[in-house]
Amino acid sequence: MVRGKTHCLEVWGELACFTRPEMKVERYSYPVITPSAARGIFDAIYWKKSYGFYWQVERVDILGPPKYLALRRNEVKDKAPPERTIKTWMEGRETPEPIWADGSKDELGTDQKGRTQRQTMALKNVRYRLHAHMRARGVQADLNALDAQFIRRVSHGKCYYQPFLGCREFPAWFELSTDNTDSLQPIPLDIDLGYMLYDVFDLGADNDEYAKPAISVFHAQIMNGVMHVPGYEDDAVKKVCGEDFHA
Repeated sequence: MVRGKTHCLEVWGELACFTRPEMKVERYSYPVITPSAARGIFDAIYWKKSYGFYWQVERVDILGPPKYLALRRNEVKDKAPPERTIKTWMEGRETPEPIWADGSKDELGTDQKGRTQRQTMALKNVRYRLHAHMRARGVQADLNALDAQFIRRVSHGKCYYQPFLGCREFPAWFELSTDNTDSLQPIPLDIDLGYMLYDVFDLGADNDEYAKPAISVFHAQIMNGVMHVPGYEDDAVKKVCGEDFHA
């Protein structure tokens, strides 16, 4: 695949949670941002399906020590309605229906509450330097023009939606990182994280809101505060098909 130039973002936030998939009930965060969460930050700033590329994360620099914070949150069980339904509410053609957190059986149609209380082990005061580039798919994209547009957008703080750190209620702030020698350096940290979630979609395919999950993992290691991320097509990334792993 054709690739663009490497871009570097410095991102930070007060709270973050990159949930480990093996924790099925409680939310327990990895000690560092996952490649899929890092890709999501770049997507929030500049990505459209019609552009014919995906963001390939190369490297994560950890600029602050991982610190955990225990939280208890109420998570609603229902999902937001489709976009077309929300538009009819905005246009006044239908009466909006709330998502119930608590209520009677008549209101909810069940004796159960509309929310679930979960324990969350989140990270606090995180800061990372993310390195990523655009990878063109089948259609030949003008990556030079796309690179220039990304730099222009991020330099002005523009994004399609607010980037977040694992959960939408944990916003991420960002700026374009430069080669300034006075900038923060990765912390002295060495951890073997074992298999880590790489992504939840097939990055080689054109995905939309109806795309099916395609889980992939990789052996993540932090050395001197840096986690290197292999390319999605690399043999080091294991794709999950049903119950099997495939290189």
